Formats: sequence, structure tokens, C-alpha cells
Amino acid sequence: MIIGYARVSTVDQNLDAQMDALTEAGAGKIFHEKVTGKNAQRSELERLLEQLRPDDVVVVTKFDRLARNLADLLQIVKTIQERGAHFRSLGEEIDTTTSVGRLAFHVFGSIAEFERERIAERTREGLAAARKRGRKGGRPNALSDAQKDEARRMLQEGRSAREVAALFRVGRSTIQRL
Repeated sequence: MIIGYARVSTVDQNLDAQMDALTEAGAGKIFHEKVTGKNAQRSELERLLEQLRPDDVVVVTKFDRLARNLADLLQIVKTIQERGAHFRSLGEEIDTTTSVGRLAFHVFGSIAEFERERIAERTREGLAAARKRGRKGGRPNALSDAQKDEARRMLQEGRSAREVAALFRVGRSTIQRL
């Protein structure tokens, strides 16, 4: 049996394109979920793996829909193969039912991980260059330095963090961090 797996990272994203591609690829059953790939707990993926039988083929639209990184991908495909099943990725045109497909799987997996690492590296370099130029990332401070001093003074006078937060129209946690 051909079994599909579709995943999107956020509830705002749509599964339709993946579902259509998996149906077109002949998937008789499709497991789908809306959960970040960084989350190790993916209940539908776990259900899929538990239900695998020998000669089933797990199909995904792309590697990154199935795994967080190369190590994760290799582990999941190993689990699939231990159950006597096979793996197929439509986007990368990989099919582990053949020896060439298994080789290509490992090559594409390595390239995908290399690409993710390069993106992360370029992001870190860009952030470091921005910091060097005096730019600071992240959300702007909710309070100016003068407001922070005033809030600290109010807290020392005995006002509650909730009361001070209400006066400055910020969250209580902002005041507590002072």
C-alpha cells in the first residue's frame, strides 16, 4: 500500500497542495498534521510508522515535510526500512525500492543538510555584521531608560508589579524583568 505523509509547520499554512500530490501519487491513506518539524513529537508520523507493513511505500512531497535534519531523515527512513517498507520523495524523485534510489537518497539528504547549514551560517554572519554596525535585532524596548528608572523607583516604594505595569501600559513580566 502507498501511504502518504503531509505536514505543514503552522495552522495558517495549507495542506491542500501536498494532499493533492500524494493522492495523485497513488496514496491510499494519508497521514497529515500541522506541527513544526522541530517538534520531535509528531503524533501522525508516529501512527504512520506504527501501522507500516512489509512492502508498504511511504510517500512525501519533499524531504523537509518528513524530517527536521539529515540525522532525523536517516533515522525515520531506517525505521521505515526495518519494518520492510520503502520510502519515496516526490520532490527529490527518490525511491528506495531500488539501489540507485537508496544511493540518491543519501546524496540528496547530505546536500539538503549542507544547504540548511549554509543558510544558518549566512544568517549568523549577517546578524554579526549588523551588530558590528550597531544595529540590534529583536523587538524594541517597551520602556525608555527614563521610564525604566521611574518604574524601578515605584517598585522600591512598594507598588506592585501589576500596578506599575498598568501605569506604563506594558505587561507585568516587562516590569518584573527590571
